Amino acid sequence: MPQGVPTTVPDDGLTTRQRRNMPVLAVHTGEGKGKSTAAFGMAMRAWNAGLRVAVFQFVKSAKWKVGEESALQALGEVHETTGRGGPVEWHKMGQGWSWLRSNTEHAEDHATAARAGWSEIARRLAAEQHDFYVLDEFTYPLDWGWVDTAEVIDTLAGRPGRQHVIITGRRAPQALTDAADLVTEMRKVRHPMDAGRKGQKGIEW
Repeated sequence: MPQGVPTTVPDDGLTTRQRRNMPVLAVHTGEGKGKSTAAFGMAMRAWNAGLRVAVFQFVKSAKWKVGEESALQALGEVHETTGRGGPVEWHKMGQGWSWLRSNTEHAEDHATAARAGWSEIARRLAAEQHDFYVLDEFTYPLDWGWVDTAEVIDTLAGRPGRQHVIITGRRAPQALTDAADLVTEMRKVRHPMDAGRKGQKGIEW
């Protein structure tokens, strides 16, 4: 797509404006770093356009503080006080599932929480409660079978209005990437942890 111009124009009966205003389902997957960061960057762009932004973190612990959370919440406060941008919500749905996956003692509790989280998102989609959704690390509950992938795809395909949805995480199901409008795969070439270096503030969180 050189200079933002599509290389082909489908014969679908839609105008250029109609195609431009179609809702986007995006998936950021792969083994490389930056999937969530890219999605949060898109959320900031959406905020600037005045869209109602909601982030749902499905894996990271509620105690895990990430810099993008503070930044987006600050932007939400800017909207509340000045009217600039759009409203922002940030919800932590998980309890560190990615680190506790081998702990089968609590697996069913996490699965139940994941399904409840997805049900809430589906309800909000039906109500057109937000304009821009980030389902951060949502691929894991799908990959583990905690949430039914086919149900998710059907719900997203039938979502009303112009609601954009960005899903992040490794091992995105093939059916999900097939259904998405935008798929980006992050490929790791090199990472500081390969050399025994731990994550740094401002880089990893």
